[in-house]
Order: sequence, then structure tokens, then C-alpha cells
Amino acid sequence: MTERTEGIVFRRATEADLPAIVAMLAADSLGVGRESPDDLAPYREAFARVDADPNQHLIVADRDGTAVGTMQLTVIPGLSRRGATRTIVEAVRVHPSERGNGLGTRFMEYAVAESRRLGASLVQLTSDRSRADAHRFYERLGFVPSHMGFKLQLEP
Repeated sequence: MTERTEGIVFRRATEADLPAIVAMLAADSLGVGRESPDDLAPYREAFARVDADPNQHLIVADRDGTAVGTMQLTVIPGLSRRGATRTIVEAVRVHPSERGNGLGTRFMEYAVAESRRLGASLVQLTSDRSRADAHRFYERLGFVPSHMGFKLQLEP
């Protein structure tokens, strides 16, 4: 689904958006050490997998043909909660030039509306413990810190 708001178009990402998306991921304080914007090959392979999966929605906020925000919305049908479908919002980034103008709020409102359209009854996300500003932002939007997350890094 494509939506326009105040000069911004929220749309599905294309492979042409990858340089901008990866640059936003790499510019982040956590991504600076784990992303490699100079080598897009692994991102192209990942994009092909994401784009082919109907439950994956890689979204960009587009201003005048340039991706200025990105997020991935994953739809998870499940058995718990009486067979509820949920969405997970991941890798939310807004270009530094767009911060502070309400784009993040509009982007998350889009994610919630799109989740409803996709049949979800729950939207969830995780945020690194170090992101206190992001936590306040999500709470302001009505998200509740309800769980503790765990990760296990698997080596190839």
C-alpha cells in the first residue's frame, strides 16, 4: 500500500532504494560497526529474499524520489491469542535531515495502520536498551514496554 502525507510517500522499497537504506542503517550508532554500505552484495541478496516473502514489507518514506526513512514490517500469523496475527516493526530509521519534523511519528502511524490493513491485532517491536530517546518516542505513541527480549548470535 502506498500512502502520501505532507510531501512524503510511504511505499514498498525497491532494490534501487538499497544504497539509501543501507546508509541509514550504517549511520545509526549501533549500525556503524555492523553494516557495510560500501558492499551492497549481501544486501541485494537479502532484499531478494525479503521482497519475495509476502509476509515481509520493507517500507521507505520517500521524499522527492529519495528514501529518507525505512522500516521492515513482518506479519506473523500465530496460534496464541486465539489465533491472532501480529506484526513486528524492525529496523526503523529516519535520515538525520528529516528528524524532528514529525516524520517518525507519521511513519509509525503508517506502520500501525498498515498492520490493521494486513489483519494484525497486535503490533510489537524491540529496541536496544541503549536507545532511551527511542523508548520515550514509542511510549508516547502508545507502545508499552511489556517484555524482556533475548538474542543468541549464530555464527555461520
